[in-house]
Amino acid sequence: MVPHVPWALIFCILAICALGVWNLASAARPPHASVWTSQAIYMAVGLGVALMVCLVDYRWIQRMTVPIYVLNILALIALRFLGHKAKGAESWFVLGPVRVQPAEFMKIGVILMLAKVYHDDFKPNQEAYGLLRLWKPLAVVAVPAVLVLVQPDLGTAMMILLSSATVILFGKVRWYLVAVIVAGILAVGGIIWNDYVREAPEPRFTVLKHHLKKHQSQRISGWLDPEADLRGSGYHAAQSKIAVGSGGMSGKGWREGTQTGLSFLPEQHTDFIFSVWAEEHGFLSCLVLLALYGGLFSLSLAVGFNARDRFGAFVAVGITAMIFWQVFENIGMVIGLLPVTGITLPLMSYGGSSIMSMMLSIGLLVNISMRRHMF
Repeated sequence: MVPHVPWALIFCILAICALGVWNLASAARPPHASVWTSQAIYMAVGLGVALMVCLVDYRWIQRMTVPIYVLNILALIALRFLGHKAKGAESWFVLGPVRVQPAEFMKIGVILMLAKVYHDDFKPNQEAYGLLRLWKPLAVVAVPAVLVLVQPDLGTAMMILLSSATVILFGKVRWYLVAVIVAGILAVGGIIWNDYVREAPEPRFTVLKHHLKKHQSQRISGWLDPEADLRGSGYHAAQSKIAVGSGGMSGKGWREGTQTGLSFLPEQHTDFIFSVWAEEHGFLSCLVLLALYGGLFSLSLAVGFNARDRFGAFVAVGITAMIFWQVFENIGMVIGLLPVTGITLPLMSYGGSSIMSMMLSIGLLVNISMRRHMF
């Protein structure tokens, strides 16, 4: 097994983790000054968990997929009765000093369940998936996505949908379903134009706007017109862009960032951690970080394409998609290209549940790579 350990992938992960802790040591200012030490502990424990996952034959994990998925669903339901409400969302269990966010682990549960469905349904020379055959994958995705959405946690629900859509497309679908997806994207664009851009007298007809919570609607309007409310809905994005732009090519230096030091950046140790990196280390270091993420993506996909069976291949592709979409959304958010959604940057942002779910995912990738020639 040892010759098949993906050492290059592990190097990319450890490098990002090290940069993340170092960056957090600068971003963590009072009252969050100690979060970087907590992050280091989470990462150390997470690496231990990843190692344990590596030592278990992933075919056993495949057999346990349904219980894992069901337990995650039950945890999301339990949040409605036992969850702790913070920042308008009922997304955490509070266990003494530790907060656990079940939705982070649900993302892995969905990927495992989708992989099992595609593995078990496979028949040689079968045609691509049509609408009727997709009912199982769609049901697997829909239940947790709705449960997360009603917390409400729009960002995590969106990540579940995007990573799941990537897995479903990887499983081969009929051409008309791809056309439906393209039409859906165009329809969403049309809805946003109608609800937020089109000039019309009030009261006006809206498709989505009146169903969203006020802060969610403000994030979309602030994204479309960043300077319309710089002290309100546009504040987060404006401060983030100032921090990113002020870093220049080489940055202001570790703990020398003014936006960071004066705490102008909101959630600078979680959602906007990339802004801290850009301000203090500059454009060139951002390219280094992106190169590490690019290596992580390509090497993770290589694990999927070299996997011994369909279950391993689909798990690897799903995990790669999950990490990719989080990186894409977070960096797009902090530079103003995408709406602010509260998505963390994998392995860089502070968060115990986020780190543990990422380490579990990495453990699965290494597991699949190690056993690609064993059976």
